[in-house]
Amino acid sequence: MRDFRKIIFLLIVALFLLQMYVMKQDEKMKIQKPMVAVSTFSLYDITKHISGDTLEIINIIPFGVDPHSYEPTPKSMIDITESELVLYSGAGLEPWTDGFEFKNRVIDISKQVILRELNEHEHEQHDFHDNQCAHNKIDPHYWLDFSNMVTATNLITKELIKVSPSNELLYLTNRDNYIKMLQKLDADYQKALTGCSLDTIIVNHNAIGYLSNRYGFHVESLSGFSPEAEPSAKNMTRLISHVKEHSVPTVFFEAFVSDRAIKSIADEAKVSVDVLQPLGNITADEAEKKLTYEQMMYINLEKISKALMCR
Repeated sequence: MRDFRKIIFLLIVALFLLQMYVMKQDEKMKIQKPMVAVSTFSLYDITKHISGDTLEIINIIPFGVDPHSYEPTPKSMIDITESELVLYSGAGLEPWTDGFEFKNRVIDISKQVILRELNEHEHEQHDFHDNQCAHNKIDPHYWLDFSNMVTATNLITKELIKVSPSNELLYLTNRDNYIKMLQKLDADYQKALTGCSLDTIIVNHNAIGYLSNRYGFHVESLSGFSPEAEPSAKNMTRLISHVKEHSVPTVFFEAFVSDRAIKSIADEAKVSVDVLQPLGNITADEAEKKLTYEQMMYINLEKISKALMCR
């Protein structure tokens, strides 16, 4: 009986040690995955779709945080330093990158895409300027142009292959699928936003200039280009008159900007108010639902087409 108990005990110990060994090997495998850090949601979405589960993707700006005002935490600074590759959006969207000492390869994606210059009306529409105002007159929301997203996808794929050459075939296949998705989005936007009764949408902050330029509609905003600027009474009155005169059905705000002023316009003009997602980042709720760039761009399309009263 004692020998039997001894055998059982030894078996239990052996199984425990085996389990610990397997867990340590799993942890080792996870640790061995190369780290890639990305700064904004659109870059995260591309990188995640291309890499699958072969890399550890670090999201520098946490979901639910406004990218315009984000400053890296000590933990995110360590993650950035330990990452083999850092991808950031550029074009002034992340002020924290100025002077940041990157240890490994870093890519400013904005230097590879076609950027939109703000016109005089957009740049001067509000009454004051701050450090978010883009005095260089460049609109940093270039990921809302699908051709720029294709460029970014090709660039990121090449960089990921350098990080993990053994996964080149997988990355190229995933790249092709992602680009097909972007091309379909472009075609669907073109089709849906043709033959509309209205040509202008009303927003609190003009972060969708790339969309309006590409698909031929206009944007009127409360605070021009700066997300933090306070709208003037004159501008609010002008937009209320426009909404009433043209029977605009919906006015929009974005998740990380105060909706107080745009809701005042909606109440005064007796129209509905809704959210557009310019995708500089996503909310915590959107992240919990695991919404992708593709899904949210289709949600935006449905809302814009309704607001423009498209056929």
